[in-house]
Amino acid sequence: MINYHQSIELSGLPLFSWLTFRTPLGEDEALPIPSEACYAYIIKGDNHLFHKEAEIYARKGHVILSLCGKTMGQIVNEQEEGHVNSIIIHFHPKQLKKLYDSTKPPFWEEIESPVSQYIVQTAATNLVSSYFEGIKHLFQNKEAITEEILILKLKEIILILLQTKSSPEIINIIRSLLSERVFSFKEVVDAHICLPVSIQDLAQLTNMSLSTFKKEFKKIYNSTPNAYIIDKRTEKVANLLKLSNQSISEIGYQCGFNSLPHLSRVFKAKYGVPPTEYRLNFSDKQLSF
Repeated sequence: MINYHQSIELSGLPLFSWLTFRTPLGEDEALPIPSEACYAYIIKGDNHLFHKEAEIYARKGHVILSLCGKTMGQIVNEQEEGHVNSIIIHFHPKQLKKLYDSTKPPFWEEIESPVSQYIVQTAATNLVSSYFEGIKHLFQNKEAITEEILILKLKEIILILLQTKSSPEIINIIRSLLSERVFSFKEVVDAHICLPVSIQDLAQLTNMSLSTFKKEFKKIYNSTPNAYIIDKRTEKVANLLKLSNQSISEIGYQCGFNSLPHLSRVFKAKYGVPPTEYRLNFSDKQLSF
């Protein structure tokens, strides 16, 4: 249930949103978050699980940066019950292009490959917490807001995030928002093959509808997304079983498998033996050699 929702707009688009809600939402409810990237500051939360694979929780004083607002809205409606009070910044491509049309901000560098981690959670630094305290005051004094103030606040948070030395993933996402490089469909898919992303996530990351994504995938890979991704993840598990001392469950999780039984089933179908036996067989061969 959404209990409270206010927005502050810049050029007709929401820049800041203040939301309080309970999860999961009702069947006909959805968080009013645009599809663009967003940065959420948790003012209050019940520390409940948002997203198991990415280990995202509703933790007070934490921030969540997501490359896709729809993904952010989806994950909070799929997990445990709890209460959330949050301020969200929306990064609209049109606003950013207008803001940095002639020159990029300090500390920005062009990215060399597609972003592979599309959602990140960290504890808010004192600087970030102070920034959001300032945004609270904007909501409480809307009559004093001008376009110039909003532009300065948007530039301020981008500059802060570009200097987040403790999280290179955050820096990479922010750099990608200002990137002029266009990655191919195959580059985007290959960068996410072994990450815990859904087919829907991949479709959004390639800016396609689900049906269009599946057609394009079939044309490029001559396979369905599910079959191809499972096959490549299984191959990576096999390689890591030869090289790593990690447990099979840890390797599986690292390669995008959320269930050990599922991993064992698809692995045996491909290699004829379960992962445990495959590792033992390889170890025996190494010893005999």
